[in-house]
Amino acid sequence: MSPHSASPRESVSFDRIADRYDETRGGEKRGRELSGEVAKWLVPGTTLEVGVGTGLVAQGLTARGASVVGMDISPAMLARAHARLGPRVAIGDAMALPVASASVANVYFVWVLHLVADVAATIAEAARVLRPGGRVIVLHGYPHQETEMDAALASLAPFRRVRRDETNDVAAAATQAGLVEIHRGFTEGYPLKESPANVAEQLEKRTWSWLWRLDDEQWESFAVPAIAALRALPDAEREREFHASQPIVVFSRA
Repeated sequence: MSPHSASPRESVSFDRIADRYDETRGGEKRGRELSGEVAKWLVPGTTLEVGVGTGLVAQGLTARGASVVGMDISPAMLARAHARLGPRVAIGDAMALPVASASVANVYFVWVLHLVADVAATIAEAARVLRPGGRVIVLHGYPHQETEMDAALASLAPFRRVRRDETNDVAAAATQAGLVEIHRGFTEGYPLKESPANVAEQLEKRTWSWLWRLDDEQWESFAVPAIAALRALPDAEREREFHASQPIVVFSRA
């Protein structure tokens, strides 16, 4: 089976890792950092986060004075978001938002569009609920980084690259939805620390959603060698520090 044939046909829920999502995605510190990137592009008014998850980014924006509401398809993730944001979160499908048309000033997505079943339908729905002059902000794709672990992970590269949120695809969907692109680039670099042993452990736990589509044969052929290669690196328990930046693209509604 090829990586492409294993691509999900439905939006992906994170219920299965809600109890460890924060610790494997940088926690509140990462939420604050990413909220700063989103905040640069907001216009005044209510802001909707689609795929709010555990509320890390929305919490950071709220601390900056933004009025944020959140939607997600995962009840387990929303339970954690509710603890951070209170009743300003609700179950909602990205492709059929329970939100009135032209009612919010901003819609943003952070690492969400690769998980939805239909990127074009999701962007069209964001455009529908956006008021004139509003913004759609998308942080997407893999962080841009280079580490000594890249070679060890090479066998999994074809699976990691199977995504539906490449910048040009998102931009095409936005144009089709009547949005105008006003910015594309990368976030400011942020520091990350990771050890090869910890990455190997996260692979074994299938922490990242792209691992969920590997069948047993693919796991043995591609994931097991990567895990072994990571553990074989010198001083595998030692954390390596590196910097990463995230693709970001911003649209406006006329």
